[in-house]
Amino acid sequence: MRNVNAYLETDFHDHPLQRVIGRRDFLRLSGGGLVVLFTLPRLAGQVQAQGRELPEDPNAYLRIDEDGTVTCFTGKIEMGQGVITSLAQMLAEELDVPLGAVKMVMGDTAFCPWDMGTFGSRTTRFFGPALRQAGATARQALLELASEHFSLPVDDLATADGFVYLRREPSRRIAYGQLVRGKRIERRAKTEVHVKSPSQFKVMGKAVPRTDAILKVTGKAQYSADLRLPGMLYARLLRPPAHGARLVSVNTDRARSFPGAIVVEEGELVAVLHEKPDLAERALQLIEARFETPEPTVDHETIFDHLLKVARPGELVAQGGDLETGQRMASRRFRATYLNDYVAHAPIEPHAAVATVEGHRLTVWASTQTPFPLQEQIAREFGLALEDVRVITPFVGGGFGGKSANRQALEAVRLAKLTGRPVQVAWSREEEFFFDTFRPAAIVTIDAGVATDGRLCYWDYHVYYAGSRGSEHFYDIPHHRTLASGTGWQGGPGSHPFATGPWRAPANNTNTFARESHIDLMAAEIRTDPVEFRLKHLTDPRMRRLLEVAAGRFGWKSAPHPTGRGYGVACGIDSGTYVVTMVEVEVNRGTGEVKVRRALAAQDMGICVNPEGARLQMEGCTMMGLGYALTEHIRFRGGEILDRNFDTYEIARFSWLPEIDTIIVENNSLEPQGGGEPAIITVGGAVANAIFDATGVRLYRLPMTPERLKAALAEQAR
Repeated sequence: MRNVNAYLETDFHDHPLQRVIGRRDFLRLSGGGLVVLFTLPRLAGQVQAQGRELPEDPNAYLRIDEDGTVTCFTGKIEMGQGVITSLAQMLAEELDVPLGAVKMVMGDTAFCPWDMGTFGSRTTRFFGPALRQAGATARQALLELASEHFSLPVDDLATADGFVYLRREPSRRIAYGQLVRGKRIERRAKTEVHVKSPSQFKVMGKAVPRTDAILKVTGKAQYSADLRLPGMLYARLLRPPAHGARLVSVNTDRARSFPGAIVVEEGELVAVLHEKPDLAERALQLIEARFETPEPTVDHETIFDHLLKVARPGELVAQGGDLETGQRMASRRFRATYLNDYVAHAPIEPHAAVATVEGHRLTVWASTQTPFPLQEQIAREFGLALEDVRVITPFVGGGFGGKSANRQALEAVRLAKLTGRPVQVAWSREEEFFFDTFRPAAIVTIDAGVATDGRLCYWDYHVYYAGSRGSEHFYDIPHHRTLASGTGWQGGPGSHPFATGPWRAPANNTNTFARESHIDLMAAEIRTDPVEFRLKHLTDPRMRRLLEVAAGRFGWKSAPHPTGRGYGVACGIDSGTYVVTMVEVEVNRGTGEVKVRRALAAQDMGICVNPEGARLQMEGCTMMGLGYALTEHIRFRGGEILDRNFDTYEIARFSWLPEIDTIIVENNSLEPQGGGEPAIITVGGAVANAIFDATGVRLYRLPMTPERLKAALAEQAR
């Protein structure tokens, strides 16, 4: 078992029932090579705050094999955000190896050290610095080995392309694999090791194609629903008609007589399994069941009144100055309430999992953002030792926060244990919508004022249920307060009629829409151009520069809104990244339809590891943002979800695609910041402001559907 990657390929693709082994055993069995273990400093505090013991060697380790292959083992996962490439770039840079020499092993609990999950645009900005230090530590260790080999001081040596060579005689060199051959070396990464400066970069900062691109465009990439194991059964489960419904009676006789069908009944779990998925579905339709559904007390129109009635007191997020003083200074006051509906994650890949049991050991392949928390949940709920549970994360076809919950994996495990055979649970699109943890419906109230000189003098902001992320303003306002009620997304008892959860840049879409709409509202009322109004209240140099660059590239012409042009702007900060979005829209007053003709997304994200990957994320965020801005919302009646597929739940379509321009403003003085989510937070606000500029009508609720815009235009005409 000399080659780590060959072992992993065999274990994953050809023989999935390999015994589960620990990471230490794996290192011992894998022969010679250099292993560098590393830990995120801030992880220890997070884990201890949760009352847990710190896992052994958390976060990751890298390994250099005798054949020169460099492998990084990390609990992070790849779900389309491109970190499989950008992390490899960071490691290749510090190790001085070609990018193609780096292999990423991600989200496998048998080999990868513990990680809390992949979310919050944290992978690059939190994990990346530790990975670079580990790479630099490995490079230093190789230099020391080469120093012994050549009997020369380390200062006389240098590295490039997987070799150590003599500075004065570059033709004399030795490959990394040769240096570690016959040895087993372990090092722990040191924080004091020097990483490269941007001026030294050869791999980081370069636009490179994604390393998983060929697998994905050719259909060779493996997702959980693609797995086929010997003897595997496909499961279809009986589902309730609404959240909160209780199973009263069930008759499975006809399903049991269906050829090849296996029926499982355990409590409220009723499932039909078959060796063919379509036949499992046909057998499921033969079950006769009666559910008792509670009378609905709230729906998608009355939810906001309900949420305000049950809201808890606000928690202070930020404050400065004195609100009463600011209110006395105000010559004009502006109050408004902003709303957003529930929004589904709607990933391309619905939740799926495959589970298999071998003795007391269990292996699960799951589309999940949280493989290690899932491993712990399985062990806890099924009374298993943690080391006997292995979770493998293949490629994940989009998560956006929605694959942090793992119901489908628990269902697969339960059915595999009951049947004694491998089981796949792959949700239908209807199940995906029903069991989704929606972006919560939320309310924002803002009371703000300007003085006689046109400057903001106070800002009183209260967000309900969305969460506090992105709620703090970055404008120069002397007297301000920001409160958040129902922080996070759970909201508290008696709030939401079904599960809610994080949705790409959770809370920040809501907060940025409200804040940037209100800033525009005030600028329009005092007849000031919205870009000039923002610049007048910005001393933050990063945001000022970004807004000025964006306005210049977009061709923004100064004028008080509305102008009829359909221009809109919004600024925001997420995951350490500053973002400005500008759009131009065309509004059909007869149909209420909004067409975004062009969009510009500008970002200051510190050091940009892979500009090509960053641009792809910015473009994807812009398109996905058009969905939550214009059409995406869940209609419901009590616990009954009325939108179960894309025939009524409308996501952004290819026909909507505007001309998208992206700008990445260079800022090499700052470590890499988040790139997977920031560009989405400003889309709603920018489109809302553009609609106002085009029509003079301001919409206060997301999404800004044709029906809502037509109603607002009709009200304007009265």
